Amino acid sequence: MEEVKAKKRSREVDMLHGPLLKKIVLFALPILATGILQQLFNAADVAVLGRFDTSEALAAVGSVGPVIGLLVNLFLGLSTGANVVLASLIGSGEGKRIPRAMHSAFSIAIISGFFLLIVGQFVARPMLTLMNTPKEIIDLAVKYLKIYFTGMPFMLLYNFGAAVLRSKGDSHRPLICLVFGGILNVGLNLLLVIYYKMSVSGVAIATVMSNVVCCFLILWFLSREEGVFHFEWKKLCLDRTLSSRIIYIGAPAGLQGVVFSISNVCIQSALNGFGYYAVAGSSAAVNFEFLSYFILNAFDQATTTFTSQNYAAGEAQRCKKIFRECFWCGFLSILIFDAALVLTRTTCIQLFSQDPQVIHYALIRMVIVISTQPISATYEISGSTLRGMGHSMLPALITILGTCVIRLIWVYLLFPIFSTFEMLLIIYPISWIITGIAMTGFYYHLRKKDFALLPEKEQKN
Repeated sequence: MEEVKAKKRSREVDMLHGPLLKKIVLFALPILATGILQQLFNAADVAVLGRFDTSEALAAVGSVGPVIGLLVNLFLGLSTGANVVLASLIGSGEGKRIPRAMHSAFSIAIISGFFLLIVGQFVARPMLTLMNTPKEIIDLAVKYLKIYFTGMPFMLLYNFGAAVLRSKGDSHRPLICLVFGGILNVGLNLLLVIYYKMSVSGVAIATVMSNVVCCFLILWFLSREEGVFHFEWKKLCLDRTLSSRIIYIGAPAGLQGVVFSISNVCIQSALNGFGYYAVAGSSAAVNFEFLSYFILNAFDQATTTFTSQNYAAGEAQRCKKIFRECFWCGFLSILIFDAALVLTRTTCIQLFSQDPQVIHYALIRMVIVISTQPISATYEISGSTLRGMGHSMLPALITILGTCVIRLIWVYLLFPIFSTFEMLLIIYPISWIITGIAMTGFYYHLRKKDFALLPEKEQKN
């Protein structure tokens, strides 16, 4: 029994005591591996289609990303709320409320998942039509989306389960779940596309089955937990106070993702006007952008979780140190990774397609977007810190205005004047710079105000 408890402690990071840098890195690395593996497995969909099917199939799967983000991000944002609420309960010593908070979070995940499953079947074609999706690929894209959305309940249960485990410092077991699910995904991709010739239907089915495996594995882990994090189906509930808190924190983050996706839908619509070679090339390059994002996202999640626990415990100085160390870890990691991608860009793109026209567009996107992507760390880390401090709406509004609204203005007012592929993409670094300046400024302003109250909170506790 003692060995089991020691093993359990070894995979959970104590965020409230001791040096921070090593713990931040140890917590972030499994999240980093989870994100990269997740994107590699998603990239396998694109790579298998690009190498063993047609450019049209490749473009079809690549074109649906903004639609998926638009419909799914709101509900995935709620998992951020679950993470913050649970981490805050740990930091403030309110462990007795954790079971109801956790089971409320899973109830929200189930309701949201089935809502998306139903809505996805009806809005797939209308949304793709509104995006000016090329007629050569729209039927394939609709087919992929309808199958993909059948897996929504499983995807959300996995993401909420991962948020629960991470809130208490365990970022290892979500990775384990994804490894098993991802291996199945790649295997089914190869089997269904190459052997059974199922094209986009095959990769969609593989993705759904991967989500099913990840879901049941993470619920199995939680059902074997002892103490307040033990999961039981019969304990599912919707505690009014805790559910409201989860939604209050998570909904703005989700809304940010939705509006962010709307701007990407508009950019994708403009990009579709260049034809399916541009769509396919952009789709290939985006896979590497997501890899970079997941590197930064690992430190984003570390920032939110560490800050939530320490802010609830009244540890102002540790919160300041968390921001500094997470920012530099995230910025330098993505800077090094993106530099390597740009230097090897031709080789990277050839993993997805050998078509010269597809490669041409992909290389342009990599040079413009990936080479400037480290700038995004300026608003990602500061925004995650604000969420950990309980300010969820403000970073959402800053991101919506600084990133999304500016991109929409660019697409509809400036891009029509200079309608080139390069002109369309240059808005990414411009919006990152503007949003980073605004978010960092508000962080320092609110930090001074909020941290001054923490000693008073300690006395009350």
